[in-house]
Amino acid sequence: MVDLSTSYLGLHLKNPLVASASPLSKKVEGVRRLEDAGVSAVVMYSLFEEQLVHESRALDHYLTRGTESYAEAITYFPDLGNYNLGPESYLELIHKIKQAVQIPVIGSLNGISTGGWIDYARHIQEAGADALELNIYFVPTDLKLSSKELEQSYVDLVKDVRQQVRIPLSIKLSPYFTALPNMAAQLASVGANGLVLFNRFYQPNLDIGRLEVVPDLVLSTSDELRLPLRWIAILYGRIQADLALSTGVHNGEDVVKSLLVGAKVSMTTSELLTQGIDRATRMLGELEQWMEENEYESVHQMTGSMSQKAVAEPAAYERANYMKVLTSYDNRIRY
Repeated sequence: MVDLSTSYLGLHLKNPLVASASPLSKKVEGVRRLEDAGVSAVVMYSLFEEQLVHESRALDHYLTRGTESYAEAITYFPDLGNYNLGPESYLELIHKIKQAVQIPVIGSLNGISTGGWIDYARHIQEAGADALELNIYFVPTDLKLSSKELEQSYVDLVKDVRQQVRIPLSIKLSPYFTALPNMAAQLASVGANGLVLFNRFYQPNLDIGRLEVVPDLVLSTSDELRLPLRWIAILYGRIQADLALSTGVHNGEDVVKSLLVGAKVSMTTSELLTQGIDRATRMLGELEQWMEENEYESVHQMTGSMSQKAVAEPAAYERANYMKVLTSYDNRIRY
């Protein structure tokens, strides 16, 4: 029998499959079903910074200011009363879920500011969360905002939250940094216990019939696994933080790949939303079967064995791979 156990953020997990933030965690019963299906931990549905501002009755000012010039602004922003759980309900849900399941529960905050909203990190801790994930989702549109200033705001945010909580802290990042390894190292240096790679920026679409900008949710595919695979392979063993792979995890093979490059856990959502929660059980079975066939005794033995520092050709994760991929297609061209 292979040993599927792993550790993430100092938490002992029975296996490396974690349910990332999704509507599945909006109800206690949903999390119970995730536990029954075999997932080792669940990341709660995100509590958004805008909801906390809304609660303090300040949101109306920010929504209406400037809408004379940009008519779409107020209609594009969601009705936060119905969009997600409110702050107090969110904390109550964490408390109820912790009483109902045995697996670790990771709270999730989505925002960018370093203001008073970070006090909610402490409230999430007090509600019983085993860890906290900061989902930093920010699209810089200000021409005067430099990359240095933006990156410093990320570091300041993590530093401020770290001062509020004792529980482990992970940061969910996007891949859009000029020097991602340096950003990762900075975040680890101010208290991030883990990094989740990557956040998916949901791109708006155009309704050419109504001439409107509309939100458009497109779920991930296994093809998207390659980007986080590459960066986790590069970061493994170089920063003092656990690495979690998110985006593109749809089967046991995807979990295997994430472990081989150095991820402590694989996070999945899209597969469970489309195929049902029981799909997690089959994914774990696929992982276990692969390990047995390839004579791996434990997840620990696998982790990082194909990271950049472990493979025979480290350049395969760098520019040399780009050149090799392009030239590999030459023989397929028919003139």
